[in-house]
Amino acid sequence: MQPNLLPYPIAALMLAAGYSRRFGADKRRLELDDGRSLLAASLALPCSMLEEVWLVLRPDETVTALGLPANIRLVQHPTTEQGMGHSLAAGAERLLAESRADAVAIFLADMPHIRRDTLETLLAYASADNIVLPSYQGKRGHPVLFGRDFWPQLAALSGDAGAKPVLQQNPEAMRIVELDDPGILQDVDTQQDWQCLSTR
Repeated sequence: MQPNLLPYPIAALMLAAGYSRRFGADKRRLELDDGRSLLAASLALPCSMLEEVWLVLRPDETVTALGLPANIRLVQHPTTEQGMGHSLAAGAERLLAESRADAVAIFLADMPHIRRDTLETLLAYASADNIVLPSYQGKRGHPVLFGRDFWPQLAALSGDAGAKPVLQQNPEAMRIVELDDPGILQDVDTQQDWQCLSTR
């Protein structure tokens, strides 16, 4: 499937370097009813709509070992095991150096039920100088789109708080988009989350 014809390019950055400690096993390899892994299913949407997809993996992993498309651009850095902030920073550094995109959509590797029309709506709001956050029933979810102006701040992140510091520092740039899509909130942190997700 060809990527959408957007007025300017938007990249995707999926964070998949975590160790699933709360879950107790490598949740990325969990198999959905259609036979795809949780990670592959989560990647399907950005890969179908965006030409440039980056995937943050653990330093010792390969795309082949996880059964993922070979054209995905890998980001691997020894600090990613220290938390989501480090994964975001490693991805943002590569984007700054190698991407021409004006914005990046940050995806999580355990969220396979985000709808296509949701991403289409978020992409329409994206620009280099804003931050677009999806919301369902007043609760913010993913993907969050960061304009290029904020990539240096993402590249300076550390720890396990994700991008919260960047959001806190730039409230005037945030655009919250209310959507009718519970998939923007449905991730897998625990075995109970997985049971709820797999019985949908």
